[in-house]
Formats: sequence, structure tokens, C-alpha cells
Amino acid sequence: MLKKHKIIIAIDGLSATGKSTLAKALAQKIGYRYIDTGAMYRAVALHFQSHALARLNDLSADMLRGIAIDLEGDRIFLNKKDVSKEIRLEKISQRVPILSQNPKVRDWLLQQQRSIGSGKGVVMDGRDIGTVVFPKAALKIYLTADAWVRARRRRDDLGDETVSLEEMKRRLEARDLQDMNRAIAPLKKAPDAIHMDNSHMTIDQQLHMIGALIDEKTSF
Repeated sequence: MLKKHKIIIAIDGLSATGKSTLAKALAQKIGYRYIDTGAMYRAVALHFQSHALARLNDLSADMLRGIAIDLEGDRIFLNKKDVSKEIRLEKISQRVPILSQNPKVRDWLLQQQRSIGSGKGVVMDGRDIGTVVFPKAALKIYLTADAWVRARRRRDDLGDETVSLEEMKRRLEARDLQDMNRAIAPLKKAPDAIHMDNSHMTIDQQLHMIGALIDEKTSF
């Protein structure tokens, strides 16, 4: 009988490709811990909005040390307060791309993420997991999808019919452009990542495909 060993699974990709949905379902299916790194950035953005930080250049290491982020399944806690819903607000989404370019924030969160994943047996999603956070992850997935499909998904997630698909598509493409061209840890496909276009794939089809890849990586 083949034995299994635990690995780190990195899922990166464009905005609104369903990275979190896939990573969460995958972790539950194989008994791994799910880490939503995007939620961690959102929590930091919420923290500094609440504290009315005027300029990110004014951010100090002491300010970051005063932040405690805890992940418990689908819930995220910021200094022991459940902020799972607050961090998904559009005003927070708009602040994340700016915040993610700050080297102090990235370095601080990088250490947090590596600490969480050090024991392996994790599924982590974001925009630089396979290239920066865990460049030696055993399995890397890079998700893409048609821009119109992504716009529809994001609008459905927000439940806001007042935003046109055209406007949502514009916002997503602007976010992708920011992520791909930022000076620090730009969004890009790792050379050894598996490219998956899930425009017309169900979550079950995605899980089946990745499940086969996991079997290849963990059996010995």
C-alpha cells in the first residue's frame, strides 16, 4: 500500500478566479489546513483604515507588531475580533493593492505565512505563494479564467447588481495590471506551476484534476 506524506500546495492566479473557493474545498477534501493569504492582507488593510493611517510611508514595524491575525477555518480574527465580513467590503478591496506594495507589510506577512506553512499539510492561496512565499512548494497551481466570467463571479459574490459587468471587468483587469507590475513580488506564474483555466470548469472538475496531481506528489 502506498504511503502518503504531507506537502505544501500553492494556488496563485488572477482576481476572481475562485482561488479561495478552490483552496478551501481542496483543503477540506484532503484534510489539510487552508490559509487565505488574501484575507490576511485584507485584515491589515482594515486595521490601518480603522486607525486612520494617513500615509503608508508612515507605517512602522511597531505598528505591525501590534497586529494579531488568527485564521480559524472560514473565519479570520483581527486582534481577537471576528472581521470575516468586514474585510470583504469593496472599500477594503480597493486598499489591498496599494497596501500589498508596501515592503514592510509584505515582509511581515511573509514571515507569518511561512511560519504557518512550516509544518506542511497546508493549502495556501494568493498571488505570490508559488513564487515568493513557498517557491519550493511541491505542487503549484496557477488559476486563470476569462475576464467576463471573472466579472460575473465577482459581482455575484458581492451581490451588487448596481455595478455593471463592464465596470466590474474594468476593475478586475486594473487590479491584475497592478499586481503584475508591482515592484515587489509581482503576480506571475512560477515556471513549475500547473496552469488551469477554470472558465468552464465546475469545482468538482477542478478538485478531480488537482487530486490526481496530489497523488503523484505524495505517494511513495
